[in-house]
Amino acid sequence: MTELFSSFSFKSIGIVRSPYARRMDAPHQSNVTEGTETGDSVEALIELDPSLPEEILRDLSGFERIWLVFVFDRSEGWKALVKPPRGHSKRGVLATRSPHRPNAIGLSAVELVAVEGHTLRVRGVDLLDGTPVLDIKPYVPYADAFPRAKAGWIDAVDAMEGHLSAPGPKRPRKASGSRMMS
Repeated sequence: MTELFSSFSFKSIGIVRSPYARRMDAPHQSNVTEGTETGDSVEALIELDPSLPEEILRDLSGFERIWLVFVFDRSEGWKALVKPPRGHSKRGVLATRSPHRPNAIGLSAVELVAVEGHTLRVRGVDLLDGTPVLDIKPYVPYADAFPRAKAGWIDAVDAMEGHLSAPGPKRPRKASGSRMMS
């Protein structure tokens, strides 16, 4: 019989190569780039473990977007309440996208630019260089998009501060030591 609360272990299938070395350099969300050095979505690479067969990526190139399931490997623990960059109140961590979570697992939808051997070229990342990738799944619009879904406390912030108001950085962020292709 399975325990009620089980423990699991995973091995990464790849690693992110992005121009963001520090958390303060990366956008808060993959599609919110205001305040970054260029204000544009940057390109990054997902380098897959070379021991994986190349067939693992067969048919992926036809998708415009993919989901990256990754580890917040630089998270330093978690708290039940966190103060997100939007709004002025502490929120339950599971009602936020904080990297400091009970299980430091993240999910990000990015644009798939190209599949090149064991490497994916993507655009619109909010991930730090060296972030471990646990899984990749295709973004399927009919199943993954719910444009009329309510967003809880974020809807209230939008009503007060404007739709899609993004947290502005204290200073312009700069991409550091880019290893990316142009």
